[in-house]
Amino acid sequence: MFNKSDFFIILAVMLSFFVSAYLWFVLNDREQAIFTAIWIPSIFSFGIYFKLCALMGRKK
Repeated sequence: MFNKSDFFIILAVMLSFFVSAYLWFVLNDREQAIFTAIWIPSIFSFGIYFKLCALMGRKK
């Protein structure tokens, strides 16, 4: 069901989330926290794109 690449995408999203939360709550650096939080949808989008490319390549 999940490939190794899927786990790397999820790991990258979790890392980005925890870094963003650390910046927001611990360091009180709001701008950097928001900037880092914006990475989460971008990482998911790249993951979905590569997953779809792999699925389309498999069907041909």
